[in-house]
Amino acid sequence: MSDILAAIPLSAIRVFEAAARLRSFTRAAQELGITQAAVSWQVKALEKRLDQPLFLRLPREVTLTAAGERLARAASEAVGVLRTALMDITETGEGVLSITSLATAANQWLAPRIGAFQLKHPSIAVRLDTSTRLVDLAHENFDVAVRSGEGDWPGIESHYLFPHIHAPLCTPAMRERLGGLARPEDLLEAPLIGSPQEWAIWFAAVGVGRQDAADIRTPRIIGDSQTVEVASALGEQGVALACPFFFNADMEAGRLVMPFKTVAHYGGAYWLAYRADRARAPKIRAFREWILDCVAQDPVLRGYPRREP
Repeated sequence: MSDILAAIPLSAIRVFEAAARLRSFTRAAQELGITQAAVSWQVKALEKRLDQPLFLRLPREVTLTAAGERLARAASEAVGVLRTALMDITETGEGVLSITSLATAANQWLAPRIGAFQLKHPSIAVRLDTSTRLVDLAHENFDVAVRSGEGDWPGIESHYLFPHIHAPLCTPAMRERLGGLARPEDLLEAPLIGSPQEWAIWFAAVGVGRQDAADIRTPRIIGDSQTVEVASALGEQGVALACPFFFNADMEAGRLVMPFKTVAHYGGAYWLAYRADRARAPKIRAFREWILDCVAQDPVLRGYPRREP
């Protein structure tokens, strides 16, 4: 039996994959640097060879047929695997390492340390992007991610970094204004910063019994990141819930205090994540070795060990 791939040029599959992914012959042509007519011709030639339509041509768009959908899934996977293999065998470690990270982890922990990585690997530039959404590492232009969760994402290799914990933080002046905060119960009527759900978890952890978010006093401020909420606490707006090791520098400098030693665990942890099929890429391997060593050598993090399930 003859091999059907021998009769189909790789260029036709590449053109089809781009047109299917973008749902447009015009955008595929722009991406590939060819004319729209060339895309149309390649797709028609592929359809003729397969003896069935792959696209439905509508007045202002194209959509995939059932056969086109099936081929598109396979073509996208094959092109992705091929692209990754070519990148990994030709990469010398130079270029740009693209990192996507949760904002607080990036601002409070990674950014102050990333210069050490660049000094160790001067041929690798770093692009650091912060996002609250779960970036799709399989289809978006990022090499690695620092994200929170359980660490079990399909097709992704992950390495534990830090526990996901929170504790109340405030300024020394706010603590005194609230009577010294001798007991966790003293926070029940304090000006709180952060989500009621997270405060309910912390109150339950210290045995106050406030496990229902509806019972929590309405917070003054709810920010979209710990950095924003702690900035509000530094501005004497109240008491914020945050990951204490992210703000250790502020505590050492006396700008913040942690009135109670109890921390609440919020499920999961922070992880270094990247596509499993790119684990051997030189720049990813270099960053993985550096950040895991950085975590292992951090004396502050050693005070907050991983919580076993």
